[in-house]
Amino acid sequence: MDHTQIREHMEVVGSDGAHVGTVDRLDGARLKLTRTDPAAGGEHHFIHLDSVASVEGDRVQLNRTGAEARDEWGVEAVGATPGADDEDEHGVEPGSAKVGP
Repeated sequence: MDHTQIREHMEVVGSDGAHVGTVDRLDGARLKLTRTDPAAGGEHHFIHLDSVASVEGDRVQLNRTGAEARDEWGVEAVGATPGADDEDEHGVEPGSAKVGP
């Protein structure tokens, strides 16, 4: 799969043809979807490039259904600071085994 064929504003659909979103840009090994797409809920969503089955015309077809893609996508809230949720108020990463000061 040649990911260089993916362009801004292409429609992203699941293997079942369900609309998933609209490409904003490539972000490393992920597709960043526009937050203005009606399916986005005002947030940028990310889909790993391993989920792309093909690119035909102005459409990116995924190798999973639309529902599966939405269950798996990563989210970046509008105005979020990257890495801001990596630690709790005590400086501990969520899920870590660190206890105490």
